[in-house]
Amino acid sequence: MPSRSVDRIIHAITTREGAGFLVHRPFPTPELDHFDPFLLLDEMGPVDLGPGEAKGAPDHPHRGFETVTYMLSGSMEHRDSHGNAGKLGPGDVQWMTAGSGVIHSEMPEETFAKRGGRMHGFQLWVNLPRRDKMMTPRYQEVAGAKIPSAATADGKVSVRVLAGEALGAKAIIDTRTPILYLDATIASGAKFTQPVPSDFNVFAYVVEGKGSFGSDARPAGDEDLILFAQDGDSISVEASSREPLRVLLIGGAPLSEPVARYGPFVMNTRRELIEAVEDFESGRFGEIPAAT
Repeated sequence: MPSRSVDRIIHAITTREGAGFLVHRPFPTPELDHFDPFLLLDEMGPVDLGPGEAKGAPDHPHRGFETVTYMLSGSMEHRDSHGNAGKLGPGDVQWMTAGSGVIHSEMPEETFAKRGGRMHGFQLWVNLPRRDKMMTPRYQEVAGAKIPSAATADGKVSVRVLAGEALGAKAIIDTRTPILYLDATIASGAKFTQPVPSDFNVFAYVVEGKGSFGSDARPAGDEDLILFAQDGDSISVEASSREPLRVLLIGGAPLSEPVARYGPFVMNTRRELIEAVEDFESGRFGEIPAAT
């Protein structure tokens, strides 16, 4: 199967989000606004926090897309205006479909906030097609132990499958459009090849280590985003001979629809954005119930 070449490599910027927590953001930036159907990728940390130093994202709204939170270390808890609440620990995934609108908060879990520790995770924003933008909000929360995983026969490549399929393992999360989301660990000097549909937009993000990417073996390392061209039906990644490589491989079928965006609202037209703001300001998104 022809392996795709690399279109370009973008190094993440460092910024602050929410109440001031550190993120590395490869997009959106002045260099890349979005990568259909993906709207944002934030790497939260990694950062070692002392007692009381952890910060989160207090009450804020969303409409018209999905947020995918994937924790590697640390612990977060969420609450929303539909009465949902939960906690995410190392390895856990929350796939939240905001749809017609929610107000939610994402804050450090109480014990973690008091004690401190290492915080590291990712948040991916996935656009919803026009037909689903006003659907009823839903959550899919999967504990780390239940996320399907697989490895090559020689054990040099292991993969956690958050969405899609890899090495014979199939995700249990349901997505509104076809999505691939893999967390792959590749031993030093080893190579991983993943089939992808020819129409998918696909990128890789280096979590840790160095490697070469695509048919043209382009080098990349920590906090690099690798955008693949649409010139093949597989993705190849090879770890450096000196160290293992951990990388996210993410792809999806492009929606090819207009994107109208204003902060936490992503719709198809400016008029729909105005309606989203009006609905939020008038209280139609509801409010997060007081903690008991």
